[in-house]
Amino acid sequence: MTGAEPTGERDGVITALQDAGWRQRALRGFAERMGPLWTRKEAEGWAYGILATPDHLNPGGFVHGGVLCALFDHVVSAVAWEAVDRRACVTVHLNTQFLTAAREGQFLEARGSVVRVTSTLVFVEAALNCGDAELLRGSSVQKIMG
Repeated sequence: MTGAEPTGERDGVITALQDAGWRQRALRGFAERMGPLWTRKEAEGWAYGILATPDHLNPGGFVHGGVLCALFDHVVSAVAWEAVDRRACVTVHLNTQFLTAAREGQFLEARGSVVRVTSTLVFVEAALNCGDAELLRGSSVQKIMG
């Protein structure tokens, strides 16, 4: 999808996401900038996603690595938050490996899982995909604040 494509095509993608059970989430603060964020409840937990727009691109025309990291950080924080009864968590360590690039118009999906929980920390692993292609994988340590 490029900026020159008709709005109807983007609307068709949004309709397909909604038909597949994805819902847009209203966010505040910095997280609002990467959105809109899409979520879907699945058997294993929540899935998160964004539809890559021109605002997400680097000068080379690919989704900026900072966008991928921001989505990744949001997802691992949300997974930790759910794991500790919705107590606030903040990132104290983030490890990511970029595996391939994403382009405008692609839907980027992220899923994570808890590896371990202590009294003060949550260890999470997650991956970002676009269809069958894994874009990024990594791990995070979240400090329980609340």
